[in-house]
Parts: sequence; structure tokens; C-alpha cells
Amino acid sequence: MLKLCGFTASNYHNKVKFALLEKNIPFEEVIVWPSKEAEHLARSPMGKLPFIDIDGQTITESQVIIDYLEDAYPATPLYPRDPIAKAHVRELIQYMELYLEWPARRLYAEAFFGGKVSDETKAEVKSHLKRGINAFTKRLKFAPFILGNEFTYADCAAFVHLPTVSQAAKAIYGEDPLADVPGLKEYTAMLRQRPYAISVNNDRKRGMEEFIARRK
Repeated sequence: MLKLCGFTASNYHNKVKFALLEKNIPFEEVIVWPSKEAEHLARSPMGKLPFIDIDGQTITESQVIIDYLEDAYPATPLYPRDPIAKAHVRELIQYMELYLEWPARRLYAEAFFGGKVSDETKAEVKSHLKRGINAFTKRLKFAPFILGNEFTYADCAAFVHLPTVSQAAKAIYGEDPLADVPGLKEYTAMLRQRPYAISVNNDRKRGMEEFIARRK
């Protein structure tokens, strides 16, 4: 059986987990914490999480994992058949991860873990987020899903990344830069009602408590 290895406080772990559940792929979730030990690096050469294990062979990088799942388990597709629509799903995931989540990650130490972030970093991130959100919103459809009438991997990514970006920014700046995106609030509320979304979110909350406890 396929094993999903990582920890449930991770957005990227939960992106893959949500996709596995929505595609009805049997899997075993194995909790693995970040490590620089040789045994871990033998399975994930950059030490990154999550990774999947298929009969002893591992695949790393969440988007590579997603593409593997689509090829290996085509019965419930989460990419559109149309090549342009498929490219737009990948594009929007890139927008969320490179231009929203990745800049916001620089705030996490102060927003979530009791650390401090410099004023310079806060200003840089705010500027990056503004530009990223401006680009991101140009692709949104909310009809009812993020890119149209099909649930796709872009919805899996949106579910895990957008609330985290909002929470981090609000903790630092006192306001949510995504709050004024037309339709996003209603879309997020709809997505949260999906049965697998509820399951992933409940596990994430428990996982975050454990992750914070391990950092102390």
C-alpha cells in the first residue's frame, strides 16, 4: 500500500493527503518529522516532507507526487482533460505556492511560533503578497470551484494554503490581504464542508498542537 510520509501540520502534506482522499486511493499515513539523519535523507534526499513510499521506492516534492498520483490512479481524475485547462490548474498552484505561501512563510516564526520577524522582512513580504494576490485573482472563477465546475488539484492547494496565508498576514499586519478577493470567502466556506476537507482540517489542528509542542 502507498504510504504518505510527513506530518499533518504541513500544508504540503495536507495538499497530497486531500488529493489522495478525493481520488479514493488507499494509503497509510506515516508520521515523519523533519530530520537530517542519514536514514531520512536516503528516502528524501533534500530532507523535505512529505514524500510517498511505494514498495520501498520514494517520491518527493508535493507537486511531483500529485502528478504521479494522476498518472498511476487515473480512475478519478483531478486534472481537466483539456490541455489548456490542465495547464491553468498547474499555473494556479504555482501562483499560490510561489507568490503567496512562500513569501508568507517568512512571517510564520512570529505569526505562529512566538519568534520575531524584522520590520524589513514584514515590509518585503507585504509587497510580495500584494503583487502575488493581484496576479492570483486574475485567474479565479469560483464556478463553483476555483477554476470552474470541476474539483481539481488547485482546490486541494487552495484549501491548505490560502487560510494559512490569511492567518499569518492577519497576525502580523492586523488585516487579511485576501479578505477583499471577490467570492473567496464563500468559496472557502463551501470547500470546508467537503467531508474529506473536514477530516484533513481536524487532523491538521491536532498535528499543529503536536508540532508546536515539539518546538518547545
